[in-house]
Amino acid sequence: MSTPAFSKGLRPGLYAVTDSALLPEDTLVPAVATALRGGAVLVQYREKRLDQAGRLRQGRALADLCHREGVPLIINDDPLLARDCGADGVHLGQADGSVEEARSLLGEDAIIGVTCHGRLDLAEAASRRGADYLAFGRFHMSGTKPGAPAATPDVLEQARRFGLPRTAIGGITVDNGAPLIRAGADLLAVVGGLFSGDIVQIEDRARAFTRLFAEHHPLFKL
Repeated sequence: MSTPAFSKGLRPGLYAVTDSALLPEDTLVPAVATALRGGAVLVQYREKRLDQAGRLRQGRALADLCHREGVPLIINDDPLLARDCGADGVHLGQADGSVEEARSLLGEDAIIGVTCHGRLDLAEAASRRGADYLAFGRFHMSGTKPGAPAATPDVLEQARRFGLPRTAIGGITVDNGAPLIRAGADLLAVVGGLFSGDIVQIEDRARAFTRLFAEHHPLFKL
């Protein structure tokens, strides 16, 4: 079995994914800063409501924060925004353009993640095209994407063959995250299970996710 190849600042742990329904603009940066204090190792800016100028403003603010903390920032769906705000990479859904196009725009050092749902054929294609991590899910009912196709934990173990970090997403909480790590998840991408509630709760949840990795992931390091 292949051991995941961590590079470009990727490492096992909590992958914090923002959502403007949970994080109004005045709380976005403070909430992400709190998640970073709790141990988040990767941040994704996911914004579907703001115009491009607003997204650029928020993306730059998050890039400044994440870079100060030494944590990569990923932009959801939009390689151009990733380039313009100085993010470290982009996450691509199956309808968001190709890995090759994003790589050409962002360069060889960029982190490019790809949604693979529960399908190994999509993971194989993404790996072949140069993705840096593979995302699988949803594993539980998701308030962010309730219509997303379901995935089962065995896909995480089977995807080990590609030698890339595996991300689990979809309805993940502190209570259901450990089995996914044991099944092979290197990153847990969490939206509502992290960012619902007040600032104190966000930090507490981030620390709890960090403890899950310390207990269950063989390569995790504080």
